[in-house]
Amino acid sequence: MNLSLYLSQFNLLFPELTQETPWSITKKAQEIILNKIKTLGSDYTIVDHVAIHKTAVVEQHVVAKGPIIISANCFVGAHAYLRGGVYLAEHVSIGPGCEVKSSFMMPRAALAHFNFVGDSILGTQVNMEAGSIIANHFNERDDKTIFVMIDGKRSAIDVTKFGAVVGDHTRIGANAVLSPGTILQQKSIVKRLELIEPC
Repeated sequence: MNLSLYLSQFNLLFPELTQETPWSITKKAQEIILNKIKTLGSDYTIVDHVAIHKTAVVEQHVVAKGPIIISANCFVGAHAYLRGGVYLAEHVSIGPGCEVKSSFMMPRAALAHFNFVGDSILGTQVNMEAGSIIANHFNERDDKTIFVMIDGKRSAIDVTKFGAVVGDHTRIGANAVLSPGTILQQKSIVKRLELIEPC
């Protein structure tokens, strides 16, 4: 899968991962971000593997379980919960009460409030309205296999936790749900309350 067809900035920020699949990237999120932290300059304050740029705003009562990178001019609202390896590129906004787990968010992506994003990669200027969810696991099934649809071909992947690849400039409406294995092209529109079942 060529991530650059969906995400214009990911390969620029992580050139060493160009041959990796999205689900292998999210599975190794902690390791990848720990390595990235080692390359950061003095503009970051780093405590317990949580790196926060000096221009970022992190409100009170945010829980940040490293490794995490919060880049320049990011905003993280009160009571957000970041865990399992999280990378926020420049100008990312995380609204109050959101949870982000093992995920990468490209520049100017935004979560409104009360969103969950699990094991996913979100492109530049992706916007998720309030309450929209990217599910990362088939809790309701005995068979936890996740399938993805790429170029019209349905394939099983080798992890049981993977959310979505959300292409640049995509808009996801309030209370919509993306099922595990969702792959959205650039400039996709997901309506409010819509359920996306990729396969």
